[in-house]
Amino acid sequence: MKTSFTLAAGVALAVSVLALSSPASAQVKDSLTIYNAQHEGLTKEWAQAFTEETGIVVTIRQGGDLEIANQIVQEGANSPADVFLTENSPAMALVDGKGLFAPIDKATLDQVLPGFHPANGNWVGIAARSTVFAYDKTKLTEDKLPKSMLDLAKPEWKGRWTASPSGADFQAIVGALLQLKGEEATAAWLKGMKENATPIRGNSTAMKAVNAGQFEGALIYHYYYFGDVAKTGENTKNVGMHYFKNQDPGAFVSISGGGILASSKHKEQAQAFLKWVTGKGGQKVLRDGTSFEYAVGKGEASNKMLTPIADLQAPKVEPSTLNNAKVTDMMTAAGLL
Repeated sequence: MKTSFTLAAGVALAVSVLALSSPASAQVKDSLTIYNAQHEGLTKEWAQAFTEETGIVVTIRQGGDLEIANQIVQEGANSPADVFLTENSPAMALVDGKGLFAPIDKATLDQVLPGFHPANGNWVGIAARSTVFAYDKTKLTEDKLPKSMLDLAKPEWKGRWTASPSGADFQAIVGALLQLKGEEATAAWLKGMKENATPIRGNSTAMKAVNAGQFEGALIYHYYYFGDVAKTGENTKNVGMHYFKNQDPGAFVSISGGGILASSKHKEQAQAFLKWVTGKGGQKVLRDGTSFEYAVGKGEASNKMLTPIADLQAPKVEPSTLNNAKVTDMMTAAGLL
């Protein structure tokens, strides 16, 4: 167990990061246990700033989107978690579909942009990421880029692109395609992907492969590019970013979500945490930090390096109906998993 301590305004801050297999920590009145599938560094920033401001101690248990979602389903009413945070919304929909979330306060829902929480209000968007086509600038000019993500299934793209189909990130993109275009079109696109794309493990690895000239493009999320640029830029020297826009399935913006477990014994503190994360304090961490994810709070700016979220021209997707079980079945049938 790793524990870091900071003192601010006389308040001791303890943020613990535990493996999912670890037993739950003993809780005190002003405490929260977060099951976290968001990037660990980002959630630690949020937790530390929140604790400094409120004195509420936060314990973080780290894992993957669907790994934690399935654990919550197994734990049911006995889950020690107070809050669940994800990178992508299908894991939120899985837990919500089992009736395991408590409703989010309306004041918190009202803080985020329209479309960045499900219609039932049982969870809320905390950040967002855009689908992009990372391409090799030495091989492709703007006129040769795919006009739509659907074009990548055409014969002329055979052997030219890559993606990480085993990851929750990519499966969320396929989930959006399924909602927007239906089962027949999605199955056809997956068949084309199987024929055309070379699978690779991890979005960063896919982008590096494009930079190294192994592929002409990769379907990933935007923040991998900006994170590298902000560091050394060694894996993005030859990489350009293509935004499909025009409400294309490839312009899908995936929502990172936050939900409060119905079994939580600290609902007041949990509501306060999500209100803070979606408010000025939490969204400032996105604006000024190095996660390069989009802010989703109304009137809150994202990192200045990013294309404004309003300019992405993303399609409208109902996050509560992104069906990961159907997606994995279809991807398995297509030979991608």
